[in-house]
Amino acid sequence: MEKKKGEIFYGKVILFGEYGIIYDSMALTIPFTHYHGELSFSNKNDRYKYTDYDFAVNSNNQLRRFAEELNGLKRSNKLKVNLDIDALLKDIEKGLFFESTIPQGFGLGSSGALVASVYSRYSKEKIESSRSISKDDILKLKESLSLLENYFHGTSSGIDPLNSYIKFPLLIHSKKNIQTVAIPKSKFEANSAIFLVNTGKPGKTEPMVNKFLENCKQPDYLSAIINQFLPMNNTCIRHLINGEMKAFFEELTSLSRFQYTYFADMIPDDFKPVWKHGFDSNEYTIKLCGSGGGGFLLGFTQNLNEALQYFSSLLCKILLPAGSDQV
Repeated sequence: MEKKKGEIFYGKVILFGEYGIIYDSMALTIPFTHYHGELSFSNKNDRYKYTDYDFAVNSNNQLRRFAEELNGLKRSNKLKVNLDIDALLKDIEKGLFFESTIPQGFGLGSSGALVASVYSRYSKEKIESSRSISKDDILKLKESLSLLENYFHGTSSGIDPLNSYIKFPLLIHSKKNIQTVAIPKSKFEANSAIFLVNTGKPGKTEPMVNKFLENCKQPDYLSAIINQFLPMNNTCIRHLINGEMKAFFEELTSLSRFQYTYFADMIPDDFKPVWKHGFDSNEYTIKLCGSGGGGFLLGFTQNLNEALQYFSSLLCKILLPAGSDQV
């Protein structure tokens, strides 16, 4: 059987904007090239790049359920994305699956990369990605991709598949104002970096978001989110984009302390001492990476050697500046 070469789609990391984006705050996301996936075909004699036969079978079944759902929406005229679903279903029968290294349940956009790959291959009205893509096309893409990813999350913002599809950092000013940006990695000093810390267990987005929304029913909590958290979040983004690193790390410490207090439910208990040690020692600073509750945490440091020594027993991946040619 002739096999199409799949286009590679990356995972994503939301550097800033988790939870705040619910209140239309700014957000900043980057593609994470360490984790990636591509549509491929399987049979028992294949040697897989990243996965194994059982994974391929499970992924194929997942794709089938996804395609059948989309087909049902199409028949009822509720699918507002022009996909060649017949071609998708035929390929699924031939063993199509999503071969991926992106861990599921760790906030790195595994379903977003899958959705981006399906849109790229089967859309009949595909919008091409580029660094200079217009804001109008970004919004059109976001709407289409969110409709497709709704299958996996109930309701999707579309940001994960959008970031995976476009493959450039995205600055979200608001729901209706999104643009590609460059992060000035040259402004990072030699011993500064952004890194991921593995909590060792997956997180579940829905219960964490529900907990946050429940907390926001308390007037004092909501006031703190609106008047403290959102301005801190937006200021961190502006300083980082502008390369104002001294001011960035100062504001980041305030943000970390705020999350330690107001987002305690989202921080795994085993990592609360780790989190506090960071801003107490000034060796590193920790914040949530996505919804929390597990998955990865984001670390920022101006003392990379000390931070890596502290986290030597945990899986750490450097996001910036090392390996950051994509930004």
